Amino acid sequence: MNSKRLASAAAKTLQTYVTFQAVKLIIEQLNETNPSQAIWLRQYATEHPIRDDDEFLSELIGERKDLVFRILTVRAEIADTVLEFLPELVRSNITQANINLRRLMLERLTQTSDISSDSDETSSHPELDAQPERDSQE
Repeated sequence: MNSKRLASAAAKTLQTYVTFQAVKLIIEQLNETNPSQAIWLRQYATEHPIRDDDEFLSELIGERKDLVFRILTVRAEIADTVLEFLPELVRSNITQANINLRRLMLERLTQTSDISSDSDETSSHPELDAQPERDSQE
């Protein structure tokens, strides 16, 4: 496992997600202050999904530099606010999810199904059926 490559990929994914959240927040703000700009940005984001935030913003520069500047500012604020708590939160969430999933796996491994218990009650076991006959023959 290449930890640096994994960390880099996770950071890039998180950066793109923070950019997505910034665009979403700006659309909400624009709905209040400038609905026509909100509609335009929503439509633009729909037509140009944010798969790579650098690419999205580079393309948006050609259309609306003012919105790019606003997105950069808002995503920096989101990053400053959220990223401080992120490492511990991720560790905690993974630990809790692992505990819950291991509990579920253990429960499923130790469960007896209703179908097998019903079939055990209605059908007899060949060795048990044969044994009383042997006892009566002796």
